[in-house]
Amino acid sequence: MKYLFNKADKALIFFCCAVFLFFLPPQINAQISQETAALFRNAKIQVLNQPMTPQEFTLSLLSGGNASLSDYKGKVVILNFWATWCPPCRAEMPSMETLYQRFNSQGLEILAVDIGENANTVRQFIQNNKYTFPVMLDSNSRISRIYGIEAIPTSYILDREGKIAARVVGSISWDTPQVFAAFQAFLAGR
Repeated sequence: MKYLFNKADKALIFFCCAVFLFFLPPQINAQISQETAALFRNAKIQVLNQPMTPQEFTLSLLSGGNASLSDYKGKVVILNFWATWCPPCRAEMPSMETLYQRFNSQGLEILAVDIGENANTVRQFIQNNKYTFPVMLDSNSRISRIYGIEAIPTSYILDREGKIAARVVGSISWDTPQVFAAFQAFLAGR
């Protein structure tokens, strides 16, 4: 039986297909409109091509008791992995507090997941800085390992259905007009 294409032809076809797929515009997350995705990109926040279901977990809250990620379904959630010893984490927290104060009444929740530290260290830091968003304690770093956290801070933005819609690796200023515009649209469901 004779082959229609030789090896060079097959390699050329593969290369052309790869180039075509590379230059296709990415599919925007179905949970985020084109307008909101553009606002997130303008704010330097990476929108995922497909929404992802996060790993469910339950952790101790710094304020007492336990909470599960699923307890916050119905809200837009910033799931922020951080530590008190991390300078970029400390640098972005005041702007996170500003974002939280501005949009919490509209359905934004921030869950600051401290990685590997004891409650007293974290409590002192939070109280000294008067942060009001919930803080969760991942004392044994189990959840951060499950989420594959390699650099902190790392933040995931979850939509109201509890799906990961966007992420930020590294610190950003959460209180810029661009970030405010993106969250205003996202919270409004636009």
